[in-house]
Amino acid sequence: MSTDRTIGRGVELTELSYGAAGIGNLFTVVGDDEARAAVDAAWDAGIRAFDTAPHYGLGLSERRLGAALRGRPREEFVVSSKVGRILEPVADPVGFDDQGFAVPAAFRRVWDFSGDGVRRSIEASLERLGLDRIDTVLIHDPDLPSHAEQAIGEAFPALAKLRSEGVIGAIGVGMNQTAIPLRFMRDTDIDVVLLAGRYTLLDRSGAELLDEAVARGVSVVVGGVFNSGLLVDPKPSSTYDYAAVPPEILNEALRLKGICEQHGVPLRAAALQFPQRHPAVKSVLIGARSAPEVLDCVEMARLPIPDAVWAEV
Repeated sequence: MSTDRTIGRGVELTELSYGAAGIGNLFTVVGDDEARAAVDAAWDAGIRAFDTAPHYGLGLSERRLGAALRGRPREEFVVSSKVGRILEPVADPVGFDDQGFAVPAAFRRVWDFSGDGVRRSIEASLERLGLDRIDTVLIHDPDLPSHAEQAIGEAFPALAKLRSEGVIGAIGVGMNQTAIPLRFMRDTDIDVVLLAGRYTLLDRSGAELLDEAVARGVSVVVGGVFNSGLLVDPKPSSTYDYAAVPPEILNEALRLKGICEQHGVPLRAAALQFPQRHPAVKSVLIGARSAPEVLDCVEMARLPIPDAVWAEV
């Protein structure tokens, strides 16, 4: 378990980070007041690291997060956002976003991992956030081979220049796979990997990446610890990786739940605390969309868990 939570050039994380995809209306509408209350609850619980992206709600997440943080001492919190998707206005928008966010389709996402695209994306994010700087910039989802090549060859050098100038404090890549983040770790001097859903109680495929991160001095932030909600309350109607849960995965989740129940521990507490046991992990991202969800995550992250649970899971 890491006790030093500094990444890059002095960017200080907290044990839990607040992930703002939910307040970008991921899968369901969240009201402005509810979104603000969620961020306020995170702040009141001591969370000082906040993650967002243009992709989340076509900019809605950034606007809401910025509004909720406005007026708070800027030196007391850090914000990460992402590059790789430029938001372009749609002249005559029709319907709603088709990528999982319950927002009007007023913008279209354009993939762009060029140096110019990086700079344009950061400028637009700063405007939506209403902040003077973004502490950490993550290259977001360069999954296609052509995207990965451009991200390493163009986006990273542009970000490295901004880091050397002190404009940003840390550079990373944010993905839900391990192969391309491993390439970044080996071919560049990134500071951090945001790895979603690949180092959890159910999916430990990210273990190689985390081990190599320790060897290379790269930090890791882990997201998606509940595997799309399955590790909150596993049942046949649950989702896993945002799709219907396969029977064998459900059975494993139920086995883990049974172990936890034998020791009087909620499964979601073990899910939240499991990644923190690896020395590469600096913070765990919680994607809560309401104040009660935030408070529950904080409580679960601090709940004492017997060593016997870890031995059995």
